[in-house]
Amino acid sequence: MLTVQVFGPHAGVLYTRIDHSERLRAYKVRPASDAPPYKWETGTQSHEAMAGTTAAIEYLASIVPTAPDLNRRESLVAAMTAIREYEQGLTQHLSEGLAQVPVRVYGITDIDRVSGRLPTFALTSDRHTPRQLAEALGRRGYNLWDGNYYALALMERLGLEKNGGALRIGLVHYNTHDEIDRFLADLESVIVGRTTHAVPSVEAVESAEHTAQG
Repeated sequence: MLTVQVFGPHAGVLYTRIDHSERLRAYKVRPASDAPPYKWETGTQSHEAMAGTTAAIEYLASIVPTAPDLNRRESLVAAMTAIREYEQGLTQHLSEGLAQVPVRVYGITDIDRVSGRLPTFALTSDRHTPRQLAEALGRRGYNLWDGNYYALALMERLGLEKNGGALRIGLVHYNTHDEIDRFLADLESVIVGRTTHAVPSVEAVESAEHTAQG
């Protein structure tokens, strides 16, 4: 498991039965111990990543106020359950909104099946490349990713790699429905050239500040 998937740093976590861990040969530096779990470290342990992982777990466990007698695992289950329910609402909201914008969404788009997908969307437009969309929306304050996101084989199979992959939109539990409405308006504005009350670009803000100071 990569802890970056649970809001942590780039650290890998290996869980294995002790008898398998003892039996399997590890690729390691020679001075490292042959005993698990140390044999699975390829060098000095990443103490900063371990601290970051601990902080991420504590953050998740604190999301939902729980009874003081719950242990950490029970707190994490409560938090992840609440996150799942909230993100389902975000997923449905964005799915319904994207259906009204001239884009192609990959994956489940049937609202009745929205519980079968996560709030991460890949989409393309006939009018703009994924990079053009990412740059235009980035100027309006959105952090998006274009390309293949390391899913090279999938993008090739979908026929998207040669055209720059797809635009990826990712929602999490700290996003809001108001942010989705604003994003949908800005996305449509970029694609069809319609004026909206979008968040001003970084360049516009800097220009205004410079003018005010002058």
